[in-house]
Amino acid sequence: MVDGIGFPGGAGTLVEALATRGVSRRRFLQFCSAMTAALALPKSYTPRIVAALSQQTKPTIVWLEFQDCAGNTESLLRSPHPDVAQLVIEILSLNYHETIMAAAGRQAEQNLDDVVANLPGTYVAIVEGGIPVAENGVYCTIAGRTALDIVNRVTKSAAVTIAVGDCAWDGGFVSLGPTQGKGVAQVVAGVNPINMGGCPHNSVNLAAVIVHYLAFGAPPALDQYGRPLFAYGHLIHDQCERRAHFDAGRYVEQWGDEGARNGWCLYKMGCKGPQTDYNCPIVRWNDGTNWPVGAGHGCIGCAGPSFWARMSPFYSRLPDVQMIGVDTTAQTIGLVAIGGVAALAVVHRAGVIARMQRDKRRRAAVAPDGRIVPEVPAGTDAGAGTAGDAGVGGPN
Repeated sequence: MVDGIGFPGGAGTLVEALATRGVSRRRFLQFCSAMTAALALPKSYTPRIVAALSQQTKPTIVWLEFQDCAGNTESLLRSPHPDVAQLVIEILSLNYHETIMAAAGRQAEQNLDDVVANLPGTYVAIVEGGIPVAENGVYCTIAGRTALDIVNRVTKSAAVTIAVGDCAWDGGFVSLGPTQGKGVAQVVAGVNPINMGGCPHNSVNLAAVIVHYLAFGAPPALDQYGRPLFAYGHLIHDQCERRAHFDAGRYVEQWGDEGARNGWCLYKMGCKGPQTDYNCPIVRWNDGTNWPVGAGHGCIGCAGPSFWARMSPFYSRLPDVQMIGVDTTAQTIGLVAIGGVAALAVVHRAGVIARMQRDKRRRAAVAPDGRIVPEVPAGTDAGAGTAGDAGVGGPN
C-alpha cells in the first residue's frame, strides 16, 4: 500500500510510524542515504535499505545500563544526527531504558519482563556499562536482581545483542577496580555481542548497525573483536586530516606552540591514532562538525581493546611508530637514500662476480695429466680454447 505521504508502507511498519508523525518521504530517504554512507556501502544499496525498512515493523529494543558513567546514554541523547527523537519515536520501540523511559519502579521492571517473556528471539538488547562479578555481582543490583543475573536473562532471549562503549565490551575502566567489571561476552556464555567500542560510542554507528540488521536480517561484518568493520576497519591515523603534517615531520612539541596553533600532528603529544581503528574522523561528533583530534586533542585510543590499560599514560608518545621527525632534513634523507643505493650496487656487483666464478668452475674439466682446464663450448675452436686457457687451475 501507499500511505498519504507518498511512499509504501503498511500497518505497524516503520513507515506508518513515520507517517503518523508527519515525516516526509524526503526525510525518510535522507535517513536511508545517511545509513548507507555510515555503513560504507555503495550508493546503489540505498534503494534496498529503503525497501527493507518500508516493510519492517518497529523493532523492540531494551537498553540495560550497569556499572558505568552513563556516557553512552549521553552520547545517544546529545547526538543530533540522527537525534534521539528520531531513534526513539520514529525508528525504534524502546521499551526499557532507565534514563529516558517514563515508567519507574515495578512498572518499569514489568515492561522488561514482558519483552523477555512475550518477544523471545525478536527484540534487540543493548547493554551499557560493565557487569561486576566480584562477590557474585552484589556491587550492581536493580530491583533486587544483580546485573549478572539481568544480563544473562535478557541477552540469551534477544535476537541480537549490542554492547555499547568499552565497559560493556571488555569491562573498560571498571575492570581495573575492586568490583571486577566484565564485558557481556565475558559473562554470558553462548552470546556473541556486536561490540561498539568507544568511550563513549557514536550513536550514528549504533543506528547504522540496527538499520543493517533490519535491512539484511544479519549483523554487519565484524572484526576479530566483534566490532563492525564499517566503523572499525581503518586506522584513525590513515583518515586524519593532520596526516600530511605527520608525513612532513611537522609535530606539536608542546601545548599552545606554533604547531598547535597551525594544526600540526599530535603524535608527539601522545596521540594514539596510529594504533586505533575507528571512523571517528568520518562520522565525527556534534552533528558532524568536529572530533577530538580536529579540536586539538590527541586520540586516546578509546575504540581499542582494554584501552585504559594499554593506551595510558594518554599523553606519552607511542614508542614504535616509524616517523621522519622534525630533526631530519631532506638532504639527510637524500644522503641515506644514496648510501642505500650504493650499498645495493656493491652487493649486486659482488653477486655478479660470485656468479661468474661459479660459472667458470662449472665449465672447468680435469685433464688426463691432472690439470684443471676449462671445457670448450660447442662451436668454438678446440685448439684456440685450450691454448688460451691452458694455465687455468695449474701451477703459477
